[in-house]
Formats: sequence, C-alpha cells, structure tokens
Amino acid sequence: MDIWQRVCSYAARALANLAAHGDSNSNNAAVGQEAGALEALVQLIRSPHDGVRQEAAGALWNLSFDDRNREAIAAAGGVEALVTLAQSCSNASPGLQERAAGALWGLSVSEANSIAIGREGGVAPLIALARSDVEDVHETAAGALWNLAFNPGNAFRIVEEGGVPALVHLCSSSISKMARFMAALALAYMFDGRMDGVAVVGTSSESNSKSVNLDGARRMALKNIEAFILAFSDPQAFSAAAASSVPAALTQVTESARIHEAGHLRCSGAEIGRFVTMLRNSSSILKACAAFALLQFTIPGGRHAQHHVRLLQNTGASRILRAAAAAATAPIEAKIFARIVLRNLEHHQIESST
Repeated sequence: MDIWQRVCSYAARALANLAAHGDSNSNNAAVGQEAGALEALVQLIRSPHDGVRQEAAGALWNLSFDDRNREAIAAAGGVEALVTLAQSCSNASPGLQERAAGALWGLSVSEANSIAIGREGGVAPLIALARSDVEDVHETAAGALWNLAFNPGNAFRIVEEGGVPALVHLCSSSISKMARFMAALALAYMFDGRMDGVAVVGTSSESNSKSVNLDGARRMALKNIEAFILAFSDPQAFSAAAASSVPAALTQVTESARIHEAGHLRCSGAEIGRFVTMLRNSSSILKACAAFALLQFTIPGGRHAQHHVRLLQNTGASRILRAAAAAATAPIEAKIFARIVLRNLEHHQIESST
C-alpha cells in the first residue's frame, strides 16, 4: 500500500472512530453533515486495497446508524458500492467481510435501501457470508438478511438463492445467540405468509426461475425456529409460571430466555407491528417466535425498550397480547412469553408515571 492509500485508510478509520457507538454518538450525524465526507467514503469502498476498503466500510457501517446518513450514503451510490464489495470479498479477511456485511445491515434498516440491496444482487453474497465460520462475519450477515427478509420480494430471493439452509444452520449451530436469534427472525419473516403472493408471481429476472420447494423450505424453517425457541425454554420454569401468578416465576423464565445483546436492537413501528400480527398467525411456532422477540425488545434496561413499548402502546398491542396469553390452543411458550411482555409494558408504564 503506497503512502496515499495509507493516508486514506487512516482517514477512514478516524471517521469510523468518530462515528462509533451508533445512535448514541452525536458525532455520527455531524460527520455525515460534512460536505463530501460520505461521498469520499463511498469512493474509498472501490479502492484496490483491502485495508482501505475495510476502514471505509467500517466507517459507513457506523455512520449508517443515523437516519439522514443512511439515506445520504444510498444517494451517493453506497448501496451499489457495498453490494459490489460484498460480492468480491469471499476470500478477503474476516475484518473486511464483517464490515461489508455490517454496512449493508446498517443501510438495510431503511426499507427503500433494503429493496435496492436486493435488486442490486446483495442477497447471494450475504448468504455466502452467513455461511462463514467466523462469528462476527455470520452474525452481521444474519442481521442484514433479517432486515432484507422484511420485504416479501427479498424474502423470496433469499429462498431462491439457497438462503434457508444457511439461516437454518445459523439458527441451530452458531455460538452467537444474536446470530441464532436474527436468523430465526429472518426465517419467521419469510414464512409468516407475506411472501406467498410474491412466490406465485416470482421475482427472478431470469427466463427460467430457479426451482424452489417452498413447502419443504417452510417445514425446515419452522422446525428450526421451534428448536431455537425451546433452547431458551426451561420446562420446569414454564410449568411453575403457568401454575402461579407470583412475579418471581415469570422473572425466572425471563432470565433464562434473555439475550442481552438483543437489547441493542432498535425496531421500527412496522417491524413491531409485524410481530404483533404474527401473534395471530395460524402457526403456533410463529406465535411463540413473535412473543419471544417482543420479550427481548421490551425487557426493562434494554437500550431501546422504552421506544419499543411506545410502539406497542400505539398499536394497541395489549389486547392481542392478552388474547395470546389466554389462548387455550396456544403453546405454553407463546402464552408465558406474552405474559412477560404484558408485564414489561406495565413496568414501563409505572416507571414513566413516577
């Protein structure tokens, strides 16, 4: 790497450090407002040197936590540049792979960007990164695929590109609880029914659409979502909670089920609304998955718990949660998790009134 490329690498790293810690850092928005800063970083993504590309992708990942930065990066050609980077880094260092997937994860928080990533060919390289044995790489790829799967067209692309087995493997085998969680949520989005209309029409631009066995993929996905949920379910604790109204019984279930890192995830109103709708799904497995997700997002002390509680209150979710908790045909996991979410809502309501 020559001196100029080294200077570019250091500059990109400095911007990444300034924008670190995501949405809790005021520097994040400030960096994005500097004229030409985001455009320069997008250009550095195209550098022939892996070190420069890694630092630039890391900076864009951090900067994408800000809503305005996210849209400005896309406007500067960031989606195309990062998809190209992801496509070309199969043999690159884990650091570059993680940052490429992470920057796409950050951009894909916007549904418009998510759709653009799918159209630009970003699904296949993210699935390839999700197959990595390196925890940091497959965890960030799982996050990006979770965001992409919210859109039915992208969900079908993930199925077409062989993403179900990759996500199932993560859901069942990753040592990262977060990777397993986000893989399970991606699978839940893909098979909650919204993709069905797209699957009938097909989204492939190829003359011969890839053969897809949706029924088999759905069975595989649901089986592994169920196994994931059961891995966080202590039968004795659930039985005690079902037979008692004592708060300690629910607390024990919560502590067994809690994924601490999930408290850093921030969902939109549309995402929270989708999980609430999923509580009414005909699949008992998806009901349990939705309640499990809402539990994670509302646990007191989570960075965005109050934000998620407000979103749930705005959708009138309490009535649906109470119905889920009381449903005679619902699995015990869905019922207990729904009770815990209701308790979390009550806790935040009391806390905000004092």
